[in-house]
Amino acid sequence: MVTDQQLRRSKAIQQRTGRTFSFATRLLPRRIRQPTYVLYAFFRVADEVVDGDGDPTPDEQRRRLDRLRAEALGRTDADDPVVAAFSELREEYEIPAEEIEVFLDAMAEDVEKDRYDTYDELAAYMRGSAAAVGVMMLSVMDVDSDAARPPAVALGEAFQLTNFLRDVREDVEDHGRIYLPASTRERHDVTEAQIRRCNPTEGFRAAMAEELRRAERKYREGVAGIEYLPEDCQFAVLYSAVLYAEHHRQIRANDYDVFSSPPSVGPLRAAWLWAKTRWHWYRTRDPVAVFREVSAVPDGETGHDTPDFAGGVPQVE
Repeated sequence: MVTDQQLRRSKAIQQRTGRTFSFATRLLPRRIRQPTYVLYAFFRVADEVVDGDGDPTPDEQRRRLDRLRAEALGRTDADDPVVAAFSELREEYEIPAEEIEVFLDAMAEDVEKDRYDTYDELAAYMRGSAAAVGVMMLSVMDVDSDAARPPAVALGEAFQLTNFLRDVREDVEDHGRIYLPASTRERHDVTEAQIRRCNPTEGFRAAMAEELRRAERKYREGVAGIEYLPEDCQFAVLYSAVLYAEHHRQIRANDYDVFSSPPSVGPLRAAWLWAKTRWHWYRTRDPVAVFREVSAVPDGETGHDTPDFAGGVPQVE
């Protein structure tokens, strides 16, 4: 049984490292909210192995991930309270071991791999780093529908793609990674040197626009599957999609320059989006219709969204 201490630590990790997701997690029913804190904290513990402070060698990182894998899967006892709690949740909610394996495989890939030639190659990485997270959440929500899995995978990928687009500068400066696929960069004559210099060339802006549209297709796919979730979980997941997609409004408002002004969603904007999303949800209870009405994602490939910012200040409609 997960203890109060384990839960408090898990919740603190989420609030410290995942502010956007933390807003939405609070809206989940208690039976789902508490294991979600533990899941997110475990993901952050794994991520810290490859992106945390200190300067461990690749061999040290791989050894730590191997130990984490054994602890998470219950093969050895865990010293870290978060990992111990996750291992208990794995048994309680019957989280598939293969999803944990593929997630940790993606973390291991981060140890040395820092470039992706094509989107297909990036998607293979996201199958572990993002899609597996969505599938694990289905287990926690006790969703036993084959139809729910593809949209959960798509929504996990959408969140991950937004993170990549939002964090281009942080990824290259802090970790030496570039997640914009080389094939996309080549189509728009974007060099690695330009990205390392944080130079928002016209080609870079065009590449960002292309990848933004790709992410938004994933959002549409993912939101279409919210109907398969428990009724008391649907609004929280919808709101998380609205919050993450809000970064796209800012990226477009800044003409795709994420170097000079990295996008973020502050508490006031998050509160306004909650109120707007809640109002439309109360009226329709239709995740697709509400997302279309509220989110920054255009309605279809040819759509466009008009930023409702003036001088960086959100404008209430």
